[in-house]
Amino acid sequence: MIRLLLAEDQGMMRGALALLLNLEPDLEVVAEESTGAGAVAAARRTRPDVALLDIEMPDGTGLEAAAALRTEVPDCRVLILTTFGRPGYLRRAMEAGARGFLVKDGPVAELAAAVRRVLAGERVIDPVLAAAALSAGPDPLTDRERAVLATAEDGATVADIAGELHLSESTVRNYLSAAIGKTGTRNRIEAARTARANGWL
Repeated sequence: MIRLLLAEDQGMMRGALALLLNLEPDLEVVAEESTGAGAVAAARRTRPDVALLDIEMPDGTGLEAAAALRTEVPDCRVLILTTFGRPGYLRRAMEAGARGFLVKDGPVAELAAAVRRVLAGERVIDPVLAAAALSAGPDPLTDRERAVLATAEDGATVADIAGELHLSESTVRNYLSAAIGKTGTRNRIEAARTARANGWL
């Protein structure tokens, strides 16, 4: 029996997935969580074979949880299951140690097959997303540029960003200017939107 951990912040989606996966003769969902931190704690407690992680969750994203599981529960294989098929997310998931990356619109039979393949040591990646990731190229932003853009995303002023990130206003302007240039956009709102669309934030 393959033991699964399922982390998804939408209760209805989580319940439906658990129900459908438990119908498979060789799969058993041993833990369900709604946050990234909860997923890591549940994995430490239940020692699943495979963790199915959503990306966008409160209290730690699926990408952060994947990175934590790689060191804290190294025998657990991670499969990212997300609505957000963004090339940057795929790259970051692989860097975090995920063995698979699927978008949620596929059939459950495909997900069950992916779980078995990941456990067998294969990498399972949505083919359309893999092609998009190759054509999109690497994330051009530095960690600091990402942090500044993420803070600017909701319309924060330079002073607000500087205060929140403990940087000088001139440093914030430099990071914003670099990020705008690297994303080929006209202003910080467009830069943040482009970075988000590519999965860089």
